[in-house]
Amino acid sequence: MNHVSVLAWLLLLLALGSSVYLMVSTGMLIIQWILPTFGYLTLLDAQNFSSIDSLWHSPTQNQINNLDAVINGNGVDGFIFNNSYAPASNGYYGGYNYCNMPHVNKAEYVKPPKDYSLEYVELIHRHHKRTPYAANTFPHESYAWDCNDEGLFYYGKPLSPAGNDSASTYWSVYTSPSNPFTPQGFNGTCQFPQITRGGLDDSWQHGRDLYEIYHDLLGFLPDEPGDGVVYRVTNNVITSQVAGMVVNAMYNSTTDIPLLIQPASIDSLEPTYTCAAGTAIYNSYGVGSTKANWTAHLTASQPLFNTLDNISGVSPTDSGFHQSWDHYFDNLSSRLCHAKPLSCNITNPTLCINLSLATSVFRLGLYEYDYLYRSSPYSLRAATLSYGVYIAELAQNIRDSISGASPVKYRHNVAHDGSLARLLSILQVDKMVWPGLGSEVVFEIYKRQTGNAKAEKRFVRILWGGVVLRSSYPTLGNLDMLPLDTLLDYFDALVGVGARKVPGMCAAPIDFESGMGLGTSKGWDFCVDC
Repeated sequence: MNHVSVLAWLLLLLALGSSVYLMVSTGMLIIQWILPTFGYLTLLDAQNFSSIDSLWHSPTQNQINNLDAVINGNGVDGFIFNNSYAPASNGYYGGYNYCNMPHVNKAEYVKPPKDYSLEYVELIHRHHKRTPYAANTFPHESYAWDCNDEGLFYYGKPLSPAGNDSASTYWSVYTSPSNPFTPQGFNGTCQFPQITRGGLDDSWQHGRDLYEIYHDLLGFLPDEPGDGVVYRVTNNVITSQVAGMVVNAMYNSTTDIPLLIQPASIDSLEPTYTCAAGTAIYNSYGVGSTKANWTAHLTASQPLFNTLDNISGVSPTDSGFHQSWDHYFDNLSSRLCHAKPLSCNITNPTLCINLSLATSVFRLGLYEYDYLYRSSPYSLRAATLSYGVYIAELAQNIRDSISGASPVKYRHNVAHDGSLARLLSILQVDKMVWPGLGSEVVFEIYKRQTGNAKAEKRFVRILWGGVVLRSSYPTLGNLDMLPLDTLLDYFDALVGVGARKVPGMCAAPIDFESGMGLGTSKGWDFCVDC
């Protein structure tokens, strides 16, 4: 397309009142015009990102995304699925333990050189061990699951102005003998889901480990939380159950501590905001799709479906259990993480799911997360649309902290596997896994002291599972003291400052034939209203 043609397109689109993004291959110039009908006319983000592109880069090929190894292999690449405690020796730190993923801790933490001063920390981690979701339980479970060793506290009380005090009340699950209906899945005294006692203990230890680093080791965190420390949760109550333990572990506090939460309809952390284009892209290649790249592993694993259905009593027509391996993965991993037996057939107790069958499910679940969030060329675009608002918030939090516009120096977000998966997708992590329980990504912002204020620069280190994250995206690479501007430029190129690109991209039509709006090399060269 020559310059005259481009100019003609721009004039035509402006006359129609459209927002226009023109991305020139050399330098990626991004232009947005907002017409006077909206009250102003501006030129935003006209920058020359000479080394920044917004394209997907493939992850490392490994046992997780090798379908032949997934279908015909044994074990799960040394990964742990049956307890919260990984071996403390043999270099295991940073390895995969689904029940309690590795996170930063004092014994293993690598301090930066002395001329690097820590200025801001934002971390996001998945909640800890829980019971399975009710939808992921089998039609008839062979044993009960009780949670009498904990209480889930739900109550409100007046704050400003203070008023009458409130009792510390908690839910106690019971089944009435006069109620003729059977609860879905497990009998017992648990909610499905809820953070279990083991999950609460893991949450407390997670908080303690963080405090020992950022307070005791680095002297970064204040003695009291105050305005400099912020905790945030999603609208799913299990994240609040975790946060209460984390806060107590860090500040030995039983006083009132606010947990930031966004409205359920627009929450960026979980995320729950509406993004039609993002949903359409995921649906086009992922769960529920009929594309061969997705259905290949389901077809190859059909004999495993048949065996598990026969034991569990799950109907072969239950789409929730058969459009992906998510339901079986959650059911079986939740049992093993809590040292509970794998399920047996209700009418034939000798017919049971064994560990070999379970590990086959785990390999398939890991394969699915790799494909959904990294190996598919569409994954970056889908994640950018569905998690772009949080990315923009993260970038602004960093900017506000280092500029002094905000007193907050530490932000702690408790989220979900889908939250972490999308973040890792956007960072284009080199080796993708299913983010296990307690999975953690930490953004550390440093200023390098040079003795010359004008020459001082800021850097970012990103820790994933307690070790430096490696990205397949060449400009990011090994994210150990990367110039901060490089990361912020990358985020801005994807979502815009203040996520200003996201609403338009979410509302844009997706053309799967041409690639328009998908974030592939076809779709990014000239993008209209997206």
